[in-house]
Amino acid sequence: MLWISLAVIWGSSFLLMKLGLEALHPMQIATLRIAVAAVTLVLLAAAMRVQLPRDARTWGLLAVCSLFLTALPFTAFVVAETRISSSLAGLGNAATPIATVLFALLLLPSDRLTPRKLAAVLLGLVGVVLIAQPWTSEAGPDLVGFLIAVGGAASYGVGWTLNRRLLAHREVPGLAQPTALMVTGLPMVLLALLLWSSIEGWSPLGSHDPGALPLALLATAALGVVGTGLAYVLQFEVVRAVGPTVAATVTYLIPVVAVGLGVLVLGERLGVWEVVGAAVVIGAGILVGQRPKARVAAV
Repeated sequence: MLWISLAVIWGSSFLLMKLGLEALHPMQIATLRIAVAAVTLVLLAAAMRVQLPRDARTWGLLAVCSLFLTALPFTAFVVAETRISSSLAGLGNAATPIATVLFALLLLPSDRLTPRKLAAVLLGLVGVVLIAQPWTSEAGPDLVGFLIAVGGAASYGVGWTLNRRLLAHREVPGLAQPTALMVTGLPMVLLALLLWSSIEGWSPLGSHDPGALPLALLATAALGVVGTGLAYVLQFEVVRAVGPTVAATVTYLIPVVAVGLGVLVLGERLGVWEVVGAAVVIGAGILVGQRPKARVAAV
């Protein structure tokens, strides 16, 4: 049940980001998203008397994980949606299980390449190519935008793998870990917001469409409270239950939700190759999530 709820919440995030872009800059959305999530989780942790880490080294390791689990992907996906539809951004997110497998093989000595993992990775890469359609510049999606979304998915893969490696022997229980991730991620996006706005010459507190600002702020607030704060609590519960690689397979339901909302609410459409590629990537995610059957000893 947690797994399905998480897929619905994450999938809805792509619609909320697109609504936020009606009046806000991508960096404003990423910053507000993490800020609202951080406040939500800090208040929840205080109410539940959850003990946050006390030593500086643990906070440093959490900050490294936060870079790849909050600051980079949250920025990447919203920037991608300035160039592509929310549906396509959701499809890009489906590459997360493939990225998780790749980086687990690189960063975790205990993970080994098996024929199933190799087949899943290759199948996933084929699906990404089919969605991107690099052989055409007319019928396919904006290639840069889609690759940015895939980069966001890859960042999740790095982040969950680092989380597993760096914090394996450190006790950061329950709600403390997502709370610490948001708290450490906030200065990163805030600094990026200030630098970006100063370089391009716009106000970090301004809006390019004041008339659409109320809906954009409401969507971003929902993105922070539900699509990030609550979602990360659920994500960590799923990760603790089944591990990061299997938990990452929730992303093969996320594009279904993202596409459904994109079509129903925003009137978005997908081409034939994008649908075929999505099916291939989702199939690769399912293959990654399958556990090998135990061999029955001969009697």
